[in-house]
Amino acid sequence: MEFKLHNVFRESDSAGIRDVYHSVGWTKHTCENIKTIYQASSVVVIVTYGEQVVGVGRALSDGVFNAAIYDVVVHQDFQNRGMAKKIMMFLLEELSDISCIHLISTTMNEAFYEKVGFKKVKTGMARYLSSSLNDEYLES
Repeated sequence: MEFKLHNVFRESDSAGIRDVYHSVGWTKHTCENIKTIYQASSVVVIVTYGEQVVGVGRALSDGVFNAAIYDVVVHQDFQNRGMAKKIMMFLLEELSDISCIHLISTTMNEAFYEKVGFKKVKTGMARYLSSSLNDEYLES
């Protein structure tokens, strides 16, 4: 079997995508909200190994100036095989004409994004409804 990248979200992928999120502790993702966020995304990439979804990534974009990459996630059983880099390269290729691409790294993964060309921003700001996300990502 080989890994395949797909750029179309199918509702039938929802349970597999949910399993990828859940494998890394992102348990608030349900099939229902996965359907909503993937249908609203400008670019998606879904990696399969046989019939199993093993990695995902997505981006939102205005199609001209700005994009934001979200949810580059690889199932814990398939990590450290270069899959996250393939997902990022796919997303960056799809967004190659966009002048500004943002992302927020999960804690301790900043070095990975630096390796694929991202740098820390001077003026980045965010607002979180969750106090635990506030504590993790925002400066005091």
